Amino acid sequence: MTRFDAKVAFVTGGAQGFGAAFCRSLVTEGASVVVADIDETRAENTATELREAGFEALAVHCDVADENAVAGAVARAVDAFGGIDILINNAGLHLTRYNQPFSSMPREDVRALFDVNVFGIVNTSIACLEAMRSRGGGTIVNVSSMAAYNPITAYGVSKLTVRALTIALAHDFASAGIRCNAIAPGLIGTDSALADLPQAFVDSIVEDRQLVHRLGRTDDIVAMMLYLCSDESSFVTGETFKVSGGTPLWI
Repeated sequence: MTRFDAKVAFVTGGAQGFGAAFCRSLVTEGASVVVADIDETRAENTATELREAGFEALAVHCDVADENAVAGAVARAVDAFGGIDILINNAGLHLTRYNQPFSSMPREDVRALFDVNVFGIVNTSIACLEAMRSRGGGTIVNVSSMAAYNPITAYGVSKLTVRALTIALAHDFASAGIRCNAIAPGLIGTDSALADLPQAFVDSIVEDRQLVHRLGRTDDIVAMMLYLCSDESSFVTGETFKVSGGTPLWI
């Protein structure tokens, strides 16, 4: 028996990157997966890949910044699979364009950043609440960032807010039997990150700031996600877990 037999997972930003990796790992562990993404074509491609491999997957268009669009996507998921047990709030804006001081960013970019990274989590979590309550509870995993621990940019502040939201939602949803935790990835060697960052910066993080001297891997984040979604973490809620090779550490 796998960990998530008969469970339904709703993954935002599920078409590519971390989101697609989350979807692949969840179906392997027995879940039916909803690939929710603003890019409907890529979402369908990912869902088709999973179905062709023998798994249950549904692609839905989902702009997390639009609460009506989110409600519609969740309704489609419930119609298809009967409810939701796992919500992965992975959709987010990031990289250099948004990792700037507030004074350096156009206000429309700041609004878009918070609409997706913060209100997106509020929208999807509220939309999934009854679908999870009706199944006897569930688990939510939010994706924060190590930038939340030194929030000197708009992106860092948005991810700091994700940490606070995780605590608030853990309190808010506890009576429904829903746990809520977050992951704060460090430097992960994804194609998008490596294309966006100078090699000298990447090397300085790995060699000078980390205690584990290698690039983080997507599998490192997937492993933490699976733990937080499983019964192995049944006594854990409201927490943010750093997965960063040991940078930074403090008491």
